[in-house]
Amino acid sequence: MDSDRSSPPRVLFVCLGNICRSPAAEGVTRALARRIGFDVVLDSAGTGGWYVGAPPDPRMREVAAAARYDISDLRARQFGPGDFARFDLIVAMDEQNRRDIERQRPAGSTTPVTLFLSYGPSPRRDVPDPYYDGGFEEVLHLIEHAARGLLAHLVPPATRSDRS
Repeated sequence: MDSDRSSPPRVLFVCLGNICRSPAAEGVTRALARRIGFDVVLDSAGTGGWYVGAPPDPRMREVAAAARYDISDLRARQFGPGDFARFDLIVAMDEQNRRDIERQRPAGSTTPVTLFLSYGPSPRRDVPDPYYDGGFEEVLHLIEHAARGLLAHLVPPATRSDRS
């Protein structure tokens, strides 16, 4: 992560189309960070460009809203090599996304690319894509757990006891 503690960490969530998993991860993490008073810059993107400018999938918006997460203002965008310089951490929703991201890594970039579920208690490595097969509620639960773990990773140790 960035060694400059005066600026908030910048985290990018990435999935395939940026209409289900990554916008949900952005919205959930943003809400949880606000609840603990932690300043973090968040964004999301897709490795594919099919939905650029589109809002999150209506099914994901509905499930997120039922859990009190508003992701309706988010719009899809495509991941690009410049994101390595704009973010301190890039978080992929699955292994294929991680490989697609790494293919775009500029020479000399050291920005870490991690799997989102590595921050949570799930034995899974990949956040399943609910676009075709459903399971939006399960995906949101996985995202909530991983978001809590990610924030625990990001919050400086000296301030953790004050942010419960």
